[in-house]
Amino acid sequence: MTKMILANELLEAGISKSHIAKLLGVSRRTIIRWSQAIEEHGSLEAFLEHYSQAKKGSRQKRKTDAILKRQIWALREMHHQCCGQKIQYFLQKEYARQVSVTTIYKVLSEKYRLRSKWQKNKPRGPIPTAQAARQVIQMDTVIFGEVFAFTAVDIFTKESDVLLRPALEAADGKAFLAHCMDRRFDGFSEVIQTDGGSEFKAEFSQASGDYCDRHRIARPYKKNEQAFIESFNRSLRKECLGWAKYKASQIPQLALQVEDWLQYYHYERPHISLKMRPPLQSQV
Repeated sequence: MTKMILANELLEAGISKSHIAKLLGVSRRTIIRWSQAIEEHGSLEAFLEHYSQAKKGSRQKRKTDAILKRQIWALREMHHQCCGQKIQYFLQKEYARQVSVTTIYKVLSEKYRLRSKWQKNKPRGPIPTAQAARQVIQMDTVIFGEVFAFTAVDIFTKESDVLLRPALEAADGKAFLAHCMDRRFDGFSEVIQTDGGSEFKAEFSQASGDYCDRHRIARPYKKNEQAFIESFNRSLRKECLGWAKYKASQIPQLALQVEDWLQYYHYERPHISLKMRPPLQSQV
């Protein structure tokens, strides 16, 4: 309360709110809040009286609505263990409820063991950038025992494709190139970027000229150059195929599972980089 009195005297003397906050060791927002409250109560004395009364007695701990908790848990299960921002999107879309991401993670921590917070702004190596669709497509492979998933993503639109093959040869890479470029990416991209794996050499490299102006091979041991496709690969494992090892004979069954997931991925699953919109929502 002493700080409130001092803040009011300094405000009346014409001192800036930022300077007062620094002198009193509080945030500028706190000074603004005190100033507004004094104006609302008509005088400093009335505000201090209200403030002292509000401080008397124990405060009731805020509780999160039990129904809201069940909705948050259900949305996480329904949407493949999605993050708090996506749960926030689905709460607004399906239940018209506005809930902060912080509250969502507090609720999730009651039932799930959450991994440590992602560190932003890690240094990343230079990669081709895109300002429009079909400028840069990254490709990679994910190994599931005897099944090999060839993956691709348009780094601008986030449209993606997957083809399961029984081998990891250049011929399989060529088959995937024709499959995804004709089916998903309109038959052409300015740059196709892959790693230096053998599946992206020989027949693949020769055929790439029919689908792009340049085939760029990412630098070895620089996974950040393939950041978009690596992110997609993690989603494919986490939300669809997991970390199991499959037999080649299971490819037909797994292909149906992948196609169902791609349908969800393109038309329902929100992307943070697309302002919480699915890649093909506009085409629904």
